[in-house]
Amino acid sequence: MAEPVQEELSALAAIFCGPDEWEVLSRSETDGTVFRILAKAEGFMDADISLQLVFHLPVNYPSCLPGVVVNSEHLTRAQCLTVKEKLLEQAESLLSEPMVHELVLWIQQNLRHVLKQTETGSGSEKCTSTVSTTADDGLWITLLHLDHMRAKTKYVKTVEKWASDLRLTGRLMFMGVPDSSENLQSRCGLKWKEMQREND
Repeated sequence: MAEPVQEELSALAAIFCGPDEWEVLSRSETDGTVFRILAKAEGFMDADISLQLVFHLPVNYPSCLPGVVVNSEHLTRAQCLTVKEKLLEQAESLLSEPMVHELVLWIQQNLRHVLKQTETGSGSEKCTSTVSTTADDGLWITLLHLDHMRAKTKYVKTVEKWASDLRLTGRLMFMGVPDSSENLQSRCGLKWKEMQREND
């Protein structure tokens, strides 16, 4: 890791020294460094909005842009993506110099203006799940295989709680049991059996 990057990380650790404000998530000679900063920024009506900013500094940083992930319980997914895009636009003007602290200060000072640009967006889904640092922010599919289940009802409640906490939507399917499926998104209104009838 280059000396300017080490100096920047040390400075950031000193600046964001409050409880849970700073955490190094991973450090690698080949993949670079990933860390999280918790910051507050002024949103609408002078209300403070908590932001979780995850930065990935590649090995050739600062000559290339850092990866940025923005999460907040107070912002919609569209607003989180807009904040990420604006941070990356700002980062382009700071290439070849340490920029993370400048980016955090910039979003703290400009969040209200950034949010005004997304006011017309129709998204209401809160942005608490991780936003990919790659260009593909599309649909993710994950399969959780439970090979032994003693109490089906208890497992269903547990998985529904996880899905609710993580704001995930999906479907529970029980393999080997015909016509068994439970919808994790109750407002959807479609049951697996109805979908099967339409497709038959």
